[in-house]
Amino acid sequence: MDKLDKPKLLKKGAEATIYFSNWYGKEIVIKSRNVKNYRHPKLDEKIRRFRTMHEPQLMNEAKKAGVSTPTIYLVDTKKMLIIMEFIHGKQIKHILMNLSKVKRQNLCFNIGKLVAKLHISGIIHGDLTTSNFILNDYNKLILVDFGLAEKQIETEAKGVDLHLMKRGLQSTHNQFAEDCFRKIMEGYSKIVGDSFTKVIFKKIREIELRGRYIEERKIK
Repeated sequence: MDKLDKPKLLKKGAEATIYFSNWYGKEIVIKSRNVKNYRHPKLDEKIRRFRTMHEPQLMNEAKKAGVSTPTIYLVDTKKMLIIMEFIHGKQIKHILMNLSKVKRQNLCFNIGKLVAKLHISGIIHGDLTTSNFILNDYNKLILVDFGLAEKQIETEAKGVDLHLMKRGLQSTHNQFAEDCFRKIMEGYSKIVGDSFTKVIFKKIREIELRGRYIEERKIK
């Protein structure tokens, strides 16, 4: 591609490899979907092409729903690349423990509102963690990495999305995970209402009990 500086590796994951570069004077992120050798080549190409197209579409839908995401500059379905805006800011994972209680609660409340806006629009993020929320230089929350996102209206999927967020908080911010998740759900309720939030709480509890049962069976 013209005017593209030599990319620098940022992250190599199971699904994709992420690079940083400059392109026509813009700081960018290049997301390249990894080949899966265990899949038949034609099937692998079909899956990677679909996901390369689908991810930007869902990011655009998220924007329409009121959730800020990186700007997409280019989608290349031959090379399986997405070129998007590089977000200047800090991952919530790295700043949550350094905030005052009030600021932490406000931040989590706002995260909950964004998740609710996603769910109302029928988008399941699939990887809701504090690593994928970035507070940019203008104190605006940006949601990134829609690689596992999908269109889904089922309550089960929404419960799984939020259960993942809860598990992530317990894993990385255990000392205030309960308070953070409570504020996230308060923010969620602000958008979807108390009645539906109660339904989601019940679903999260079902998922937790299901997981506990599976673990107990493994031990036996």
